[in-house]
Amino acid sequence: MTEPTTAREDIETAKAAGWTTQDFAQFPEYPTLVKQWRWFQDQKIGLLMHWGVYSQAGIVESWQLSDEDTWARGKHPFRPNMHQLKKDYWGLAKQFNPQHYDPTAWAKIFKAAGIRYTILTTKHHDGFNLFNTQYSDYKTAADLVGPYADAMRQAGIVPGVYYSKADWHHPDYWRPDGQPKSRHADYLPADDPERWGRFTDFVHKQLLELATNYGPLGMLWLDAGWVNGEREPLGFDELMPEIRQAQPDMLVVDRTMGGRYENYVTPERQIPTLADRPRLPWESNIPLSNDWGYVPHADYKNSRTVIQDVLQVVTLGGNIVLGIGPKPDGTLPKVGVKLLLQLGGWLNLNGQGIYNTRAASADLIQRAADLKYFITEGATHYYLFPKAKVPSAAIDLKALGLADAVTTASLLGTNTPLTRDGDLVKLPGGLRQRLLPGIALAKRPE
Repeated sequence: MTEPTTAREDIETAKAAGWTTQDFAQFPEYPTLVKQWRWFQDQKIGLLMHWGVYSQAGIVESWQLSDEDTWARGKHPFRPNMHQLKKDYWGLAKQFNPQHYDPTAWAKIFKAAGIRYTILTTKHHDGFNLFNTQYSDYKTAADLVGPYADAMRQAGIVPGVYYSKADWHHPDYWRPDGQPKSRHADYLPADDPERWGRFTDFVHKQLLELATNYGPLGMLWLDAGWVNGEREPLGFDELMPEIRQAQPDMLVVDRTMGGRYENYVTPERQIPTLADRPRLPWESNIPLSNDWGYVPHADYKNSRTVIQDVLQVVTLGGNIVLGIGPKPDGTLPKVGVKLLLQLGGWLNLNGQGIYNTRAASADLIQRAADLKYFITEGATHYYLFPKAKVPSAAIDLKALGLADAVTTASLLGTNTPLTRDGDLVKLPGGLRQRLLPGIALAKRPE
C-alpha cells in the first residue's frame, strides 16, 4: 500500500523572470510605486492571518477539497472519502460563528508585537467570504473585514487584504457535479469563453468591492498563482485602472505571476540566500507554526527562531510576514500570541536596528556573516546582532571593514556606550544573557 504524501504542495514559485523596479517606469503608476516601495521597505514586519471555515475543521486551509492535492489530506483527512469530505466541508459555513471576534483586541496585540502591517484572508480557494459581498451567498453572517480594517488603522497598523483568485464554490469555476476536481477550473476557459467571462466578471466585482468598501488598504495580496496566466486569464488590464482609482496608494501583489501586477514578490516559507535575493522589493512569508491556518496542537517555533528569521530577512533587505491562524471563535491561539509578544519585547529594545533600515553592501553582509553577525544599515548607524548564543568578547571592526567608517558603539535599547580599543569594540559579559542583543555602530560623518 502506498503511503499518502504529506509534503506540502501549496508553495507556489515564480512563473516568470523577475522584474526590476525600472520595468515599472513605463506605467503611469510608477511615481506612486516608487513612494510606496520606500514605505513598504521601511515597515519590515507584517502579519498574515489565514481564517475561514477551515479553522472550524482545524485542517490545512481549504486544500483538502482539491482531489488532486492528496498531500493536504495525508494521513489525517477531514473525512475518509471525498464525497463526505466535500459535503461536510461546505457545511462548515453553518457552524462558523466567531462570537468572540474582537479586532480591537487583535490590534492591541499586534501593536505590542511591533507589527506594522497586516493581511487578512477575505476569501480562500474554497470561496467562503469573510466580507459582505453582494455577489455570493457563501459568506459570514456579519462582515468581518470592515471591523478588522478599522481596528488596524485606529491602532496605527496598515491593513491589507488577501483574496484567492480561484473559487471552488463558484459554479463557473467548479461545477457542483460530484466529479473529481483539480485546483484548476474544471474546464478550459478557451473552450467555454461565456462561462469563463461570467467568472472573470465575478472576480472583478469582488475585487472592486474590496477596493471601494474598506477604506485605504496597504496591499491587495492575490493568491492562487495558477489563475490569471494563459490558461485562466482574468483581464487585469481592464480591471486595475478602476482598482487604482479607488486605491491609488495600494500595492497590488499578484503573487508568483510576475509582471505589472506583482508590485513586490513573496517567497513563501523560505528566506533567499545572499546571492539569489529578489530584484524587486520582497517579503518572506513564514508562519509562526507549521501551518498558516488554525490547527489544534500546532507545532510552534520558539522565540529565538522567530527573531533569527526576522534578522536574517532584514539583513538581506527584505520584509518578513509572520503567520497566525485565528481560532474559529475569533480569538487568537495563546501560544501564537505569546510568541508575538516576545517578539514585541525584543523589538522594544532593538527595533531601531530593524525598522527603516536597508541591506548593507553584499560584501559587508558576508564579512559580518563570517564573523557570526547579522547586520543592517540605517542612515546614521550600522547595527550588529550576534548569531551565536555566546557572542565573542569583542567586535573586530577591521575584520568587518568598518574600522575607519564608524566612531562610537552602544547597546540598543539602553544606549549603554561600549568601549572601543583601537579596532576592537569590547562587549560586556552580561551581553551573553540577552537574546540576540543589538549593537549600534555610529557612522563617521562624511
